Amino acid sequence: MKRWQAHLAVFTANVIYGLNYSIAKTVTPLYIKPFGFIVLRAWTATLLFWIAGYLFPYEKIQKKDWGRLVLCALFGVAINQLLFFKGLSLTSPINAGLMMISNPIFVLIIAFILLHDRITYRYIAGIALGITGCAALILYGAKASMAKSSPIGDACILVNAFSYAVYLVMVKPIMKSYHPVTIMKWVFLIGSVMVLPFGYSEFMEVQWHSFDTGLWMATAFVVIGSTFFAYLFNTLGLITLSASVVSVYIYLQPLLAAGFAILLGKDSVQWIHLVSAVLIFSGVYLCVNKPEVVRN
Repeated sequence: MKRWQAHLAVFTANVIYGLNYSIAKTVTPLYIKPFGFIVLRAWTATLLFWIAGYLFPYEKIQKKDWGRLVLCALFGVAINQLLFFKGLSLTSPINAGLMMISNPIFVLIIAFILLHDRITYRYIAGIALGITGCAALILYGAKASMAKSSPIGDACILVNAFSYAVYLVMVKPIMKSYHPVTIMKWVFLIGSVMVLPFGYSEFMEVQWHSFDTGLWMATAFVVIGSTFFAYLFNTLGLITLSASVVSVYIYLQPLLAAGFAILLGKDSVQWIHLVSAVLIFSGVYLCVNKPEVVRN
């Protein structure tokens, strides 16, 4: 995959994630409780990835890679998704977004420890600019927000960000050995089994007959868009890009969410949007526009 294609894939994934904060809140926890939603997401994505797997030659997983796949399922599906939706049901999208921008910092630290990635001043400067831009945008919106938040919910999102950072670093080394769909179908199958005990009872409580067209569309977006396609696009990006570069795209999520609100007529362009846009895109540029170091 060419570098521009990898960047486009990761950018598209974060467009989906940027929309997911608000769309998911229309469904959970009022219509589908958090853990029940994760059972639906994980098992639907598993089905889709296994169907997609039949379009490609079968790849046998080597014995030495099973342990890593289990860890990827644990951190990338089970802990990541359970805590994100639990936290989102307890706190506001603004707080959730603020907690999630810690993800690139976690990736940087974990990659430094496990993969011996080199920390450069350029990368640190990019992270600083990205955090400043996101914090300004999110905190500005917080002044006008009446949404309730909770320290427990914020903590869940923070641990979720750490968990996803571990996943990005853990999955990167096996990207050269298998097709992304092969990795995803096994990661989601294992992860789906892990989340089932936590969310089965909540899933069975869902009153599907009460869903209108809008709720079905929102549910489909979360289940198919932010799970199947977003995970696939991020994994495709990891073929060419480092985990640190992929993670830094998370800075775009609050900016993209605000952009969609403006396009839909739910917000207007103000100076803070422009300042945040410059800071965030400058930070992303500093982090992604540098030579990649190839590692086994």
